[in-house]
Amino acid sequence: MISMFVPLMAVLFILTHTTYAQNSPQDYLNAHNRARSEVGVGPITWDANVASFAKNYVNQLKGNCQLVHSGGQYGENLAWGSPDLTATAAVDMWVDEIQNYDYDSNSCFNGECLHYTQVVWRDSVRLGCARVKCSNGRSTIISCNYDPPGNWIGERPFENSPFEIPLSFTKHDDK
Repeated sequence: MISMFVPLMAVLFILTHTTYAQNSPQDYLNAHNRARSEVGVGPITWDANVASFAKNYVNQLKGNCQLVHSGGQYGENLAWGSPDLTATAAVDMWVDEIQNYDYDSNSCFNGECLHYTQVVWRDSVRLGCARVKCSNGRSTIISCNYDPPGNWIGERPFENSPFEIPLSFTKHDDK
């Protein structure tokens, strides 16, 4: 009986451990680099120093669980959600703002798009992210920081490239 119990516990540990892999550095990188490649921007790489900054800051938000930007030296995207908010879900939420970005005018319409433009900002080459469950146990905050920061006024996040720009960049319905 004990010999069957030990392998079963090992399988449960592996399954439990695997669920946390949804928040690994590679998950953040994959989600960012997928969006960046769609507009012809090179990949961003993980940076331990930037990640340490993100972790230190997000831990400060844990108590009151309010999204307040750090004002630090890096570009920054923050996400708030349920306790099971994952790295990929947070980045996807930012990337979904593509529908609010107009490439021709280099501006947002019908909502926020600056999280998206930071994700694809061509000059941001180092990334560090962190995730913390809020003290209330009912929500999670994710912070991704970008070095160097993006979203400079008057600059585009990427240049028009030989890549096809998604339809949402060039056309929108203002009705």
